Amino acid sequence: MNIIDPVVWEIHQVLTQLKLPYAIIGGIAVQYWGEPRFTKDVDLTVLAPLESFPKTVELLLMQLSPRIDDAFEFALRHRVLLVQTSSGYPVDISFGLPGYEEEVIRRAIDHKLSPRKSVKLCSAEDLIIHKAIAGRVQDILDIQGVIARQGERLDTAYVRQWVSTFAELLENSEFSQRFEEAWRKYQSR
Repeated sequence: MNIIDPVVWEIHQVLTQLKLPYAIIGGIAVQYWGEPRFTKDVDLTVLAPLESFPKTVELLLMQLSPRIDDAFEFALRHRVLLVQTSSGYPVDISFGLPGYEEEVIRRAIDHKLSPRKSVKLCSAEDLIIHKAIAGRVQDILDIQGVIARQGERLDTAYVRQWVSTFAELLENSEFSQRFEEAWRKYQSR
């Protein structure tokens, strides 16, 4: 058993109980799709109905402890809830909006923790898209690792479609460049 398994299982149980669709993104997904590395938190995206978003945040805060004093207000302003599990492990819950995030959750895979326990991980392609948008040094390294491990199994048309959509919407051509440079360099390894 991986040391992180009880953490992600606890989160899965909370979200399942609240009937909130989710996908784990970030370092935990990198461990599965790319080059394993240390991660200091669990990142995930959750679909919460817009009309009941404040109530959803309240319900989550009843199950998971806040990491900051104004977690509720911060979540309403930034659509990110900073909480921790019962063991104190940090969790960043990003609340997705209809559209792309629905696709991320639809494409998520079941990752078995044990024969009777599985959690939802974003696809390798969606992990690359998230990392291309974030664009920090570690994100670029993660993209390279996913490409090196997954190679030709990746749906590059899907990745290109979304990174170019976000590049256009957010007026930032670097999103596409981050993927294309890594693809050219690492896809044949």
